[in-house]
Amino acid sequence: MDSLSSEEPLTEPSGPHTDARTLSATRTRADRIYRGISTGAGLLTLVLLVFIGSFLLIRSKDALSYSGLKFFTNTQWQPQGTPAVFGILAVMYWTIIIAVISLIIAIPLAIAVAIFLTDFAPRSLRKVLTAMVDLLAAIPSLIYGLWGLFVLQPLLVPFAGALSRAFPGVPFLKVDSPAYTSSAFIAGVVVSLMVLPIIASIVREVFSQAPMGEREAALALGSTRWDMIRTVVLPFGRGGIIGGSMLGLGRALGETIAVALIISPTFVISPQVLHTGSNSVAALIALKFGEASGLALSALMAAGLSLFVLTLIVNFLASIVVSRSRSGAGVDI
Repeated sequence: MDSLSSEEPLTEPSGPHTDARTLSATRTRADRIYRGISTGAGLLTLVLLVFIGSFLLIRSKDALSYSGLKFFTNTQWQPQGTPAVFGILAVMYWTIIIAVISLIIAIPLAIAVAIFLTDFAPRSLRKVLTAMVDLLAAIPSLIYGLWGLFVLQPLLVPFAGALSRAFPGVPFLKVDSPAYTSSAFIAGVVVSLMVLPIIASIVREVFSQAPMGEREAALALGSTRWDMIRTVVLPFGRGGIIGGSMLGLGRALGETIAVALIISPTFVISPQVLHTGSNSVAALIALKFGEASGLALSALMAAGLSLFVLTLIVNFLASIVVSRSRSGAGVDI
């Protein structure tokens, strides 16, 4: 009870037949230890963020000084050329495209999985199915990348070709030449499978806390099961959906090995997400780090700094959105 302390005594209102009485409470040793550990953990997180950002900033100083603002507007990546030319624009573009594709696929599936586990799955199988979904998040990204490269890609290439032929007028589905392997679309599908269990786990936990009284009241008034979910569960879980999606976005932006195995690196901005060629900041660092030195290494550090700042911005905006759309805000409890 933080509000009751020995330093701030509470005094009952005095009346004609009452005597003033002071109530006080002191924190126990266990309370003080827990409070210290919690405070220390929070401060440690902030210190680590500062250290990581400072490290990336110091190591990328040479590249940023060399390129200036062109680092954020240039699409070429030739830090070892003569003269050296490099920029993050194209790589950051494909990073965001892959993340957006993954979220477009993962969010509806995660919501559907969460609804099934909380409202439709048999009670005898609910724990088993929940554990299986959560287990997907524990599979290493290397396994996802290998599976996506050798199993999923051959299945998605014909689908991508059919999609391109069916909608030739849509710019991001148009393909100039029939080359569909190693595309941003395939990478996005693989990443969506990696972020899906993270989003589903958070959304399921929020949906399970929807007030039972509101559920039963909706059903008692004649609503169908879907009407109850649409009017009670989904509005109650709005904050959880947003928070889980932003957490999945952070994972998608930073995914490395799976994307590096699938993509064919390109440094050209193009709306054709089905065509061969894409890139990401994390994959660029993983693929180029072993052979980089001097200015090239500093350029990779600057790319990592850009991704670090982008992730912080996404999380900051997500915290604002979640704070304005708390779970249960749209439901009268």
